[in-house]
Amino acid sequence: MYRIPVLTAAVCLCACLPSAGWARQTAKLDVTLKPDKPGAGTTIAFGFQITGARGRVPSPLTGIDLRYPANLGIGSSGLGLESCLPATLETFGPEGCPADSQMGYGSALVEVPFGPEVIHETARTRTFSAPVSKGRLALLFYAEGESPIYAQLVFPATVETALPPYGGSLNTTLPLVPSVPEAPDAAVVRLRSTIGPLNLTYYEQVHGKRVAYTPKGIVLPKNCPRDGFPFAADFNFADGTRASARTSVPCPGSPSARR
Repeated sequence: MYRIPVLTAAVCLCACLPSAGWARQTAKLDVTLKPDKPGAGTTIAFGFQITGARGRVPSPLTGIDLRYPANLGIGSSGLGLESCLPATLETFGPEGCPADSQMGYGSALVEVPFGPEVIHETARTRTFSAPVSKGRLALLFYAEGESPIYAQLVFPATVETALPPYGGSLNTTLPLVPSVPEAPDAAVVRLRSTIGPLNLTYYEQVHGKRVAYTPKGIVLPKNCPRDGFPFAADFNFADGTRASARTSVPCPGSPSARR
């Protein structure tokens, strides 16, 4: 079974020598809030796209540092009430994790240059709450390749501090993993994922019965920043280069939001 990394990702532990075959890559970040009502719970839907120079497949992605706005009510979101252990996820897959540990889901696309051809691999991703790591909130990303090669991968993320105007960052590491024989490592080129209650179902005991419900979600501040909610991401690649991208989600009711 060949493993192909994805994400979200998020997503720099591998030290690799730069290769003359890779050119510098660029990144684009996109974020939406569903819903975007101030003071209400929301789901953060984020995505990125990596583009290689001159149409080439980009260098494999090894790390992502995704920074999010200050004053988001992550601690009061009601998400990740239970944790999933890495060994459990690796052995049994998502079905082995408690329902109340899932925090999001998404999809990704990776590419592998193979001679004159480019192999495209699609994958589904899920995000789970993990046990606290060194006093910090932790998450696990699970990726399952679907076509043309079936593969599974589990990789960790931690919630770190960040300088203003950001309130924190989600730091994710991806190991370099071979794709197919005699081909370079797979490169993440596109990812879309969520963190929030959208399409999630949790369960609680009410009068001795197991009752399904939807968690509250990440609470937005009651006052939207003048320039909207800022997000930024730094991407690390196996060739030693980096790329950055920034975006903001407009305040509800603003002209850009109506568009």
